[in-house]
Amino acid sequence: MPEELMEEALPAIRELGSAEAGQIHCLAIVGEIEGHTLLPASVKTTKYEHVMPLLAAVEESPEIRGLLLLVNTVGGDVEAGLGLAELIAGMKTPTASLVLGGGHSIGVPLAVAAQRSFIAPSAAMTLHPVRLTGVVIGVEQTYSYLSRVEERIVRFVTGHSRIPEETLRALMLRTGELAGDVGSVVDGAEAVRLGLIDALGTLSDALAYLHRRMEENG
Repeated sequence: MPEELMEEALPAIRELGSAEAGQIHCLAIVGEIEGHTLLPASVKTTKYEHVMPLLAAVEESPEIRGLLLLVNTVGGDVEAGLGLAELIAGMKTPTASLVLGGGHSIGVPLAVAAQRSFIAPSAAMTLHPVRLTGVVIGVEQTYSYLSRVEERIVRFVTGHSRIPEETLRALMLRTGELAGDVGSVVDGAEAVRLGLIDALGTLSDALAYLHRRMEENG
């Protein structure tokens, strides 16, 4: 990238983890997905109110012909994560995701939302039931709400990947694997074997897919 273009791109990279590389827009989904509540300044976050209009701009731009999502997130706000995942899934612009390090919790729907998903062999993904933090009212309606949220996540993940619903639910409810918690951690190869992610891959694999789709689109 020429020096003058790099200078123009630096603010977006610093603020959003976002940059254009030729006709492909690269967006990093990192740290914790921030929702309606501000997280501490010491926590690295992906802010949904920044990413949502950015995705709309990418879809509308005639100069951008592909979107690459680099996913390395611990999870975060469920509503914000699902909202971003729905936007990505609804794009006509060719999209590819690459899970690096980790695509945990609500990062799973974000990873599978792309038209083609890749995962590095050393990466991992955590699948677990929906959690609530803070004060919780221990009534039947609370548990019903959690169940409905979980159902939305399961429908989205199974609708945008090849993992069977019963397999996904079994992994989410597995005991004895996570310390003091319920759920599963799967590595790159297992995520592909389960049908959660399309393929093991690297940056060059994800870019090659996008370039192939761009050529097909003319």
